[in-house]
Amino acid sequence: MINLETAEYNVRPCKYEELQKVILINETTLPEHYPTYFYEQIIEKYPESFMVAELKKEPGKLAAYIMWRIERGISSFGIQLVKKGHLVSLAVSEPYRRKKIASSLLKNSMLEVKDYGVDEFVLEVRISNQGAIDLYQKTFGFKKIRIIEQYYRDGENAYYMALKVDDLNFDKT
Repeated sequence: MINLETAEYNVRPCKYEELQKVILINETTLPEHYPTYFYEQIIEKYPESFMVAELKKEPGKLAAYIMWRIERGISSFGIQLVKKGHLVSLAVSEPYRRKKIASSLLKNSMLEVKDYGVDEFVLEVRISNQGAIDLYQKTFGFKKIRIIEQYYRDGENAYYMALKVDDLNFDKT
């Protein structure tokens, strides 16, 4: 299990008893919300893929989270059936943004998700969220595969982005 330590926070797996804190981060930072059972299913099925950033100076206080699920589907890069790590949600609380927490969560969680035997990483991102697009594309090497029309509840389109596990390269992070 990876436990990234920095000056300000630790990245580690989420504990079941922390789900309410994760839900609060989601509800205060993102317009898309999930029912409690959705978080419970992910932490039960894919515990290593559900990570949090905990403040070192305030143990128990979470600054961010990331959660993935594992799916089977047609490859984003060809016509074969593959196993995908699907980024479900990544959120960083406002006071902790621009401190490379999202990058740390992505890097560490992708290494964990890779251990589930996935062939690709996939995600959806709002087309207006240039900061996230840059993170996924420039820092991690994700490619824009297509636009999903009206993906979000408010009608905004999403980019569907993907990265082959074989192309995973953390030299830029």
